[in-house]
Amino acid sequence: MAGDTIAMAVIGAGRIGKIHAENLAYRIPRARLLSVADANFAAARELAGSFDACRSTGDYRAVLDRADIDAVVIATPATTHVEIIIEAARAGKHIFCEKPIDFDLQRIDRALAAALQSEVKFQVGFNRRFDPDFCRLRKWLDEGRIGETHVLRITSRDPQPPPISYISTSGGLFLDMAIHDFDLARFLLQDEVTSLTATGSVLIDPAIEALGDVDTAVTTLKFKHGAIATIDNSRRAAYGYDQRVELFGSGGMAFCGNLPGHTCVINDARGSHAAKAGSTQFGRYEAAYRRELEAFVECALEGKPPAATGQDGRQATLLGLAAKCSCVEGRTVSLDQFS
Repeated sequence: MAGDTIAMAVIGAGRIGKIHAENLAYRIPRARLLSVADANFAAARELAGSFDACRSTGDYRAVLDRADIDAVVIATPATTHVEIIIEAARAGKHIFCEKPIDFDLQRIDRALAAALQSEVKFQVGFNRRFDPDFCRLRKWLDEGRIGETHVLRITSRDPQPPPISYISTSGGLFLDMAIHDFDLARFLLQDEVTSLTATGSVLIDPAIEALGDVDTAVTTLKFKHGAIATIDNSRRAAYGYDQRVELFGSGGMAFCGNLPGHTCVINDARGSHAAKAGSTQFGRYEAAYRRELEAFVECALEGKPPAATGQDGRQATLLGLAAKCSCVEGRTVSLDQFS
């Protein structure tokens, strides 16, 4: 690391890799983007060509071999994460890794052990922890504004399903989509889940059922200190990207609604008409994507603990696996008996 900046590379030139690369290059002054790597070299070259002094490569190991790179962002498919994490840790690079770390807890443990042994910083890409509205809810909870929390309700619905080719390798709804909501619930309540019950259906696309997955689900979480959370997920909401949170407690209620495409409202003889919710996760969580990388850069430069740790990533995967088991087997799963 040179002075007060950190030299970084992005591994993975897909949609989320582009978001991270643009933030590092243009919106985070303490970061310097030096390289983009992707097995699809044309994609890496195209993305790197958008930024000054940024090289491209088709082999991520070429990035890890560079002494002038201090940290990497891993934005590749989940099945590749563990291998890259271990190699990056051994190369002494600080690591920001998109969720999930992996679909297997033992493999996750191997990756976390490698990062710990190499004494590198490791942060998981749970961007919702950095959303300004969700952070405000967390602040209100810390201040006791609603008293003791009794019920948490999270609604998370996509405007449309991702391609079937993506779903087939994503780990499914509970490990790809709901995993964000599991982490958000832990972040807000600052407590651990003791048991959960999940149920799901295929109501949108039969091709999803053919993969052994669901596209609509409700999960109920019971927390150690008694709070109950319900999370409802859908792969398709006709009215836009639906992201809402409600916290009910002994002293009141706190609520976070959707961010509309605009705030204009028109009233006419037919009623009142407002904008739909935003259409993509990238627009809804634009600030959160930037803030999570700012936190990672600060963590690496100043030695602070990461805001979303490897253990947070492991616990969210554990909840995803338990929810999938509950949904398939039709039973409540106790977390202390599940592994």
